[in-house]
Amino acid sequence: MPFNITKDEVLETVRMLQTENLDIRTITMGINIMDCRAGNAEETGQNIYSKIIQHAARLVKVGDDIEKEYGIPIINKRISVTPIAVIADRFTSNELVVIGQYLDKAAADVGVNYIGGFSALVHKGFNRGDSALIEAIPETLTVTSRVCSSVNVATTRAGINMDAVCQMGEIIKKTSELTGDRDGIGCAKLVVFCNAVEDNPFMAGAFHGIGEPECTLNIGVSGPGVILSAVRNHPDISLGHLANIIKNTAFKITRTGEMVGRIASQRLNVPFGIVDLSLAPTPAIGDSVADILESMGLARVGAHGSTAALAMLNDAIKKGGAMASSYVGGLSGAFIPVSEDQGMINAVVAGALTIDKLEAMTCVCSVGLDMIAIPGDTPAETISAIIADEAAIGMINRKTTAVRLIPAPGKKVGDWVEFGGLLGRAPVMRVNENSPSQFIRRKGRIPAPIHSLNN
Repeated sequence: MPFNITKDEVLETVRMLQTENLDIRTITMGINIMDCRAGNAEETGQNIYSKIIQHAARLVKVGDDIEKEYGIPIINKRISVTPIAVIADRFTSNELVVIGQYLDKAAADVGVNYIGGFSALVHKGFNRGDSALIEAIPETLTVTSRVCSSVNVATTRAGINMDAVCQMGEIIKKTSELTGDRDGIGCAKLVVFCNAVEDNPFMAGAFHGIGEPECTLNIGVSGPGVILSAVRNHPDISLGHLANIIKNTAFKITRTGEMVGRIASQRLNVPFGIVDLSLAPTPAIGDSVADILESMGLARVGAHGSTAALAMLNDAIKKGGAMASSYVGGLSGAFIPVSEDQGMINAVVAGALTIDKLEAMTCVCSVGLDMIAIPGDTPAETISAIIADEAAIGMINRKTTAVRLIPAPGKKVGDWVEFGGLLGRAPVMRVNENSPSQFIRRKGRIPAPIHSLNN
């Protein structure tokens, strides 16, 4: 694809890279492992390992070379695979832990920081592989360091599988307890989805969907600092004009991602997939979605008006990205994790931001309740109810929503969890203490909304 870039655009991109934290957040290679199934878990794991090595051996080097040649930081190189539950129909949960360990070894040996796809899609029910995989999640995330897991429990077309929702509350609690010596870090690698997408390059929810090609390369671009600078440079203009500024800035960010993706695709001889323009913050100062919202005029994120500001931001990002690439996909919008966004952390500490307000904001953002630490003694049913609420938002609004909660063992409201790196640190937040147990224990399925029947 030709790129007609002017001198001014080059200089502007250099400024974004040097002073505004523009980066390629991830190059994620998706690999189909459907043909790796063998008679037992050991052989299957070995086949998966070999195929990952075959396709991804040069992934990190190519990313590093592009970073040096073009001066564009590429923060993470990652891999996603076909949901493991798809090929696990006759395996036990113990055997799936073995497969998880092979995934971890493959990720370590090719040098990526995370591998996604220890996943199950159970929005309408379970097969044997799904059940075994879900049971294997706590131990797998305890004995591995790079494996990420996801479970899709709802879609707009199918409704909400409340059996799965109920079970995932218990799985999250168990995962937290098994990694309690590390503040429950296993839960930071586990996400529960509604309307999960097949080409998401971001962890922990990435998997290589069954509608994807044999192998593909997806790019996750992130530029909260760039958007923040654009907003701060226009303190007095109307919101309509500001939306246009954000849209134009998102266009420029996406062009950078498109270029990197196509170069990497050519060098790896792997089809280019999509650019996911998601504003994914980090704990670094100036790399915060919360700061963007506050620069629009909010005293603190969480104040009344936060949802409207986030809706405008999310929409402008999508519009700008869609104009810059024919293949925008993944999630593409604004992420609002707590532990990974210093501005969000500050708002929680100040008492301006609660889980209830975060839930309202998820109606208009890119995903959902993300990287939120809650008291370790939070009942599993309460965690399930939070998942159900987010799934309902996604189901009704035809959007992806997700929950990544960390019930921190031994911690109470006001304590802190420490993960380090991109996962950051977070204050433990208060949850509603009124019990939803009887509701959650009804299980069954919440039917799909009437507007799902839109054939």
